[in-house]
Amino acid sequence: MRRGIISAGNWLSDTIKFISHYPAVGNLVTIEKIDQGFGGCAHNVLADLARMQTGIPLYAGGCVGRDALGDEIFSTCEKLGIDTEGICRVDAATSYTDVMADMSNGTRTFFHHRGANAEFGPEHVEKITAEAKIFHLGYLLLLDRMDFKDEEYGVVAARVLDGLQKRGYKTSVDVVSEEGNRFREVILPCLPYMDYFIVNEVEAGACFGRNLRDAEGNILLDEVKAAARFLMERGVGEAVAIHFPEGGYGLRKSGEECYEPSFRVEPKDIVSSVGAGDAFCAAMLYALHEELPLSKSLRVANAAARFNLFSATSTDGAPTIAEIEKFLSQNE
Repeated sequence: MRRGIISAGNWLSDTIKFISHYPAVGNLVTIEKIDQGFGGCAHNVLADLARMQTGIPLYAGGCVGRDALGDEIFSTCEKLGIDTEGICRVDAATSYTDVMADMSNGTRTFFHHRGANAEFGPEHVEKITAEAKIFHLGYLLLLDRMDFKDEEYGVVAARVLDGLQKRGYKTSVDVVSEEGNRFREVILPCLPYMDYFIVNEVEAGACFGRNLRDAEGNILLDEVKAAARFLMERGVGEAVAIHFPEGGYGLRKSGEECYEPSFRVEPKDIVSSVGAGDAFCAAMLYALHEELPLSKSLRVANAAARFNLFSATSTDGAPTIAEIEKFLSQNE
């Protein structure tokens, strides 16, 4: 019986530089503090799963440069017990984002270098041979070669996902929010080749073609349910999970559905919401791997996202599965 989770796709370094104010063109400003960490779908999901200490084998896939940042990614994975055989070295620089954080008003400006992530293509996926149960691919819309058009499948990613299913994997996809027609052009052709689709309400609404919130910003649960049914009808094979700050909704192919509200956190206690979606996704993949009931799966995922809110980084707040179970037992 297959066991294990592969997460392949984006790997990048995030460097956050805190400045007193954003300077006018040609002017200088002093950087007050620098925070550096790793991110991207593949890193965040695997790091969260590793810190959960579930005992599930974890495998990494993607492209990094032949540089110091690439070395650090390998080192980080090895410390977390993540198999790195599926990470390829390429001549492009390891992808990175420089973030300028303006301390005067809390705004952030992002400068992203696509780098090695843009090199990740079908041939790299074919080199990943671990006989895991789930293959999680993301982020689509930030993997250039996966987003290219394909005459038969619509996009290259759909062809890759079909190949993965034929090799015996349960497939899962992660995406980034993007406005415009390209979102549907890339994602909709992939739906028939996904077993699981875990997305937030913005991404689900973009697929569905409708806003899942009303004019006042309130979540429209009936619209969330309609979006999940749409995704199933367009081809998702086994389960859809849609998460949002208020909770999470799940739908299985059998028609089983469930909504579980989020666990209350006071706004003043939230350190950062960065990575909360990846925490939900990682915990949901764990639950799907272990074939937990839908209600329990959503509660585990909501709890993982809640723990993430108390950390400044994407993954350092990740709880162990024992901590999640203890929290759930205290919050029935």
